[in-house]
Amino acid sequence: MSFEKWEKYLNEKTGFPVRDKYDLPSSDKRFEGGAHARIEISGIENPASLEAMVDEAEKRNITVHRVISLVKGATLLDNQELKYFAQIGADNNLELLVNPVVSRGWDNGRQFSTPEGYVSGMRLRGHDMLNNYLREIERCIECGVRGFLVTDEGALTILNGLREDGIIPKDVKFKVSVFAGHGTAAGGKLLQNLGADSFNPLADLTLPMLASIRQGGVDVPLDVYMSLVESMGGFQRYHEAAEIARIAAPVYFKIEPGKSEADLYNTYVDAQNPEYGPNLARTRIKLAQIILEWVERSGQDIVMNDYKDDLSIPRP
Repeated sequence: MSFEKWEKYLNEKTGFPVRDKYDLPSSDKRFEGGAHARIEISGIENPASLEAMVDEAEKRNITVHRVISLVKGATLLDNQELKYFAQIGADNNLELLVNPVVSRGWDNGRQFSTPEGYVSGMRLRGHDMLNNYLREIERCIECGVRGFLVTDEGALTILNGLREDGIIPKDVKFKVSVFAGHGTAAGGKLLQNLGADSFNPLADLTLPMLASIRQGGVDVPLDVYMSLVESMGGFQRYHEAAEIARIAAPVYFKIEPGKSEADLYNTYVDAQNPEYGPNLARTRIKLAQIILEWVERSGQDIVMNDYKDDLSIPRP
């Protein structure tokens, strides 16, 4: 088969771009409420950190729409803590997306922790873990949580079926994590078809790569890293914020500075430095302000607003 036939197939049968979109076309998609972009704060791992984040956002007059939280697992919060965590979200009109259980980085398997084992991904390992995952989701929903971080396409398929059949509430949302490792329109469309309400593409995608995803039939929001933990690259791309919003809208500006994903444990229990998590949460809000300042400085007509009627706010 000639390359021309491959290209014709991609263009006519799939709608996926043949190459990345170097012309950087503007996206014609928007959030409900008309915004190009919103703020997503990631790595908020306990109630104290969430309280600090809320306080700093109020001081700096920053609208946060979504919080990616309990990445090391809601399992590490007891029922009272989890209900309080959801209540903070409800009181402040925040969409909280939580990771239900410890994933392969922290479960009792060891392949992932080897120097090369990480390349096999953060998907669930075994049906016992899948069962625990679903049981933990039930507990989270009972405590009021209405949003979940998903790292496994198989689990996403089951979760979407549970939502469609009314076994879990219809207003529950699923965000696919960067740990699933997707970076093309084909991958994004797959996740969208499986029930993802947004997805976090690979963290180091260029502007043409992001544009190719949006122009390739992906309608759900893209969650794009503006600040990344040191162990995964540590880059900061605030100067590109307006351009990312223009080509990839609707987009969540994702903010997650820090040492590493493994370091999340310090935000749960650190007897030597209990302010570590709260201080990092405040830093994330400061970075959100810097992003907004660069959007304003760009001269582009990028809309960011405080519309929240479409969010899955906790129901404790």
